[in-house]
Amino acid sequence: MAYEFERKQRIGVLGGGPGGYEAAIAGAQLGAEVTLIERAGVGGSAVLTDVVPSKTLIATAEARSAIDDASDLGVQFFTRGESGRAVRPEIAVNLAAINKRLMGLARQQSEDMKANLKKAGVRIVTGEGRLEGPSRLVASTAKGAGGRDFDEIDVDTMVISTGSSPRVLPSAMPDGERIMTWTQLYNLADVPEHLIVVGSGVTGAEFASAYTALGSKVTLISSRDQVLPGEDADAASVIEEVFTRNGMTVLSKSRADKVEVIDGGVRATLSDGRIVEGSHCLMAVGSIPNTAGIGLEEAGVQLDASGHIRVNRVARTSVPAIYAAGDCTTFLPLASVASMQGRTAVFHAMGDAVNPTEIRNVASNIFTNPEIATVGWTQKQIEDGIAQGEIYKLPLESNPRAKMQGITDGFVKLFARTGSGTVIGGVIVSPRASELILPIALAVEHRLTVDQMARAFSVYPSLSGSITDAARAMHIVN
Repeated sequence: MAYEFERKQRIGVLGGGPGGYEAAIAGAQLGAEVTLIERAGVGGSAVLTDVVPSKTLIATAEARSAIDDASDLGVQFFTRGESGRAVRPEIAVNLAAINKRLMGLARQQSEDMKANLKKAGVRIVTGEGRLEGPSRLVASTAKGAGGRDFDEIDVDTMVISTGSSPRVLPSAMPDGERIMTWTQLYNLADVPEHLIVVGSGVTGAEFASAYTALGSKVTLISSRDQVLPGEDADAASVIEEVFTRNGMTVLSKSRADKVEVIDGGVRATLSDGRIVEGSHCLMAVGSIPNTAGIGLEEAGVQLDASGHIRVNRVARTSVPAIYAAGDCTTFLPLASVASMQGRTAVFHAMGDAVNPTEIRNVASNIFTNPEIATVGWTQKQIEDGIAQGEIYKLPLESNPRAKMQGITDGFVKLFARTGSGTVIGGVIVSPRASELILPIALAVEHRLTVDQMARAFSVYPSLSGSITDAARAMHIVN
């Protein structure tokens, strides 16, 4: 008797960043035959040139700030000079050593992820990939004497996770030495004497904060009224106040028309004619999706005007067998979202249980000092009548743990549905806000009320106590 065995589902993944990595792992776990094509290294730019190195740099900057701030808590650093008198030592920052460490951590993280994929049985192809129709991927890999080999991979389902790249302007072309994108900063051997940051969005604000802490003079050029446009206005106000207090120059309502290299530095020309000169310039003017020239449109995949791939809440594109995840899509450009999209795509394609991604439930964080974490509906949406809610803001300076740690900047803000008291969002500005936002994210995800949050026991004293205090203040009278 002859038996027919069902063929394994074949999944092709283009791009090994967080979205592609999670898609490949999920497919292998569900028994699919998975091939992943990645040109730079597993983890993609998120691991190799973006999230991992930048957040490592920021963690180092925070350590530098902690030394400076220790004297406020009564901890002082002194050495004895030749006369025997106490002398405060200089705090040195070895940027070359910092960059060597962070790039080493990035490579190690990439290797760990690669090992996980191999252990799961995923086939990894190192090379440039493109689509040839909705069911075939072609990988172009280098071979000897400058030639190329081409590997054709037939698939039943494909997941596109090609990420994005820093946007560059013709009037401020990066040279990798004086004018740089955020992927090129890690080549610096010394802390810039005067770093000009063009762009006050998340990336610009994070690096401006970090390099100020590391000892650079920083000028932040913002085309908007306030840094971090689009973020919670109260949170952005706190960050801008901290920036200026720490010595940063913030030029609001300013636009850089041109940045050029001059002898020993750079010159930025603003639209109003002002000139700003510095030693280096970071261009942080957004990113563009890596979707051009890889066969998407020929395969029938719809893109929006900016080149991002249109996807629905299960990461499916306009072509049923093609999914997409991460910064190349129309969803939020966050590593956590990319990972969720990658898993969701494969679960959906293979008929497993799926929870469609709800963007409003995504917690996000800005790694300035202090950090800004948000989830759910925003205050502006409530004030504009898009959502019905009550707003309560509790300054962090009233928190006993904050007082002990010398924390004076920040707050906890909760948004609750009018009438029911259901938590619909929140904002935290605080050191480690990225850790503190989770209880509010859980409340939003599971539709808890402020009274249910208030009944949870927070540790005393703790920064998280401000979350339950805010919830208690919003008690709904029955």
